[in-house]
Amino acid sequence: MKLKVCGMKYTDNMEAVATLQPDYLGFIFWEPSSRFFKGKMGQIPTTIKKVGVFVDAPLDYIVNKINQYSLDAVQLHGKETIEFCKGLRNSSLGLKGKQPQIIKVFSIKDTFDFSVLKVYEKVCDFFLFDTKGKLPGGNGYTFNWSVLENYPSTKPYFLSGGIGLKDIDKVTTFLNTPASKYCIALDVNSSFETEPGLKDIKRLKQFKELVRTKQQVS
Repeated sequence: MKLKVCGMKYTDNMEAVATLQPDYLGFIFWEPSSRFFKGKMGQIPTTIKKVGVFVDAPLDYIVNKINQYSLDAVQLHGKETIEFCKGLRNSSLGLKGKQPQIIKVFSIKDTFDFSVLKVYEKVCDFFLFDTKGKLPGGNGYTFNWSVLENYPSTKPYFLSGGIGLKDIDKVTTFLNTPASKYCIALDVNSSFETEPGLKDIKRLKQFKELVRTKQQVS
């Protein structure tokens, strides 16, 4: 199971998180967020994919950030349409590097209409399921994961939404159910912070080791 640590903000802290070798680091490019990133990205190994998180941002703004920070993936956390996602696939956008992967986010509480995913199948590389709340993300609590028992797609997805150390047993149980078949990564954020954007390295390390250990046991 891969790990994505989202909401990185401070250079020294992100470099410390990088020593834990997560698979993804997320950077939020949405100004209202308390984790809005606008600084220096620091030294991050190429083995870690850099994900830019956007909320209904203009296409040229996203392209600018992709080029500025050499982003490996773009996470769309708003109401981006299928046409918008197709636009990101356009080779004439002026991208300086490789085409970034597209992660489309959908928010869930107790129920979800999975039929809305169908049109995004061919233009997105991954889906991400987060908790529906007041903010686009970082609300700090989990949604009802049993909803994913009805997941109709084969598209790999990230599981997000308030996941923390307190949820280790819940995560382990979920990963042993058919609903997790296409879950490839856990996305963590606010539950591992001492303040918005500042991650607790010790707790993150503990979480990563516990997930790995419990998977091996199961």
